[in-house]
Amino acid sequence: MAKSNGASGEKNRLEVLKTYKIYIGGQFPRTESGRYYTPEVAGRPLGNICWSSRKDVRNAVVAARGAQAGWWTRTAYNRGQILYRIAEILEGRRDQFVTELQLQGLTKAAARKQVSQSVDRIIYYAGWCDKYQQVFSSVNPVSASYFNFSVLEPMGVVFVVASEESPLLGLVSLLAPIIAGGNTCIVLASESKPLSSITFGEVLATSDVPGGVVNILTGLRSELVEHFSRHLDINAIAIDSPSEPMLLSIQEFAAENVKRIRHYSVDWKNPDSENPYLIQDFCEVKTTWHPIEQISVSGSGY
Repeated sequence: MAKSNGASGEKNRLEVLKTYKIYIGGQFPRTESGRYYTPEVAGRPLGNICWSSRKDVRNAVVAARGAQAGWWTRTAYNRGQILYRIAEILEGRRDQFVTELQLQGLTKAAARKQVSQSVDRIIYYAGWCDKYQQVFSSVNPVSASYFNFSVLEPMGVVFVVASEESPLLGLVSLLAPIIAGGNTCIVLASESKPLSSITFGEVLATSDVPGGVVNILTGLRSELVEHFSRHLDINAIAIDSPSEPMLLSIQEFAAENVKRIRHYSVDWKNPDSENPYLIQDFCEVKTTWHPIEQISVSGSGY
């Protein structure tokens, strides 16, 4: 039997698409549902992408809640070190991210710029980890013998609906301030351009981020919106550029346990889109009253 020509065999070969798993609790499981979908850009399939289910959302919330106390009680300086380490590893895998962004429709120049901005943005928030408290906290004047302090504390577990059009920079621009403030999060990646999000999970897994601090899911927004909006152990939701019907649905479902909802329609490429107020958006103000002994001064002659 004659062997087929090598060139012809290569031409007729079926490409083996990579299966991109989800990222939960520092591990890369397959979706509980066993389903996947194959998004395409310009007629080319990007890969086999896990089609996450309600059970995957629940598993991610359990992981995020379990990691939240430990993450918040780390020193702010240590959280900054860990964010900086994420940026270092992302920089080291620059070529892979540039290639994936090109597969998702960006030009090479635009892809390189988006990776550079993503690295710089993580470093920006790493620098704010041990500074935002000084900016947003206060000693409040009161007309009584008390000290009155207001400080920021994290909301807890935040669900992030990442940017559909900015698959890496949009993701990083919300994720970084959320974890800088001591929260943990679950990210629902871009539905049509998910490659960068899952590969970013590989960056997190090889950095110093404790398992569960960041969890990344892929799947259909329309299927998962009710599940994460109704989940009673999610404290806040961050949505990038939601449609009006989707935002109204989230607001309705989230009212069951009074989740905080933050929605953004931002050009993340604009340097003005990075600011410490995004950290403040996912914190709550805790005010403490501390009694002090009142000292009377007499006989001063004045």
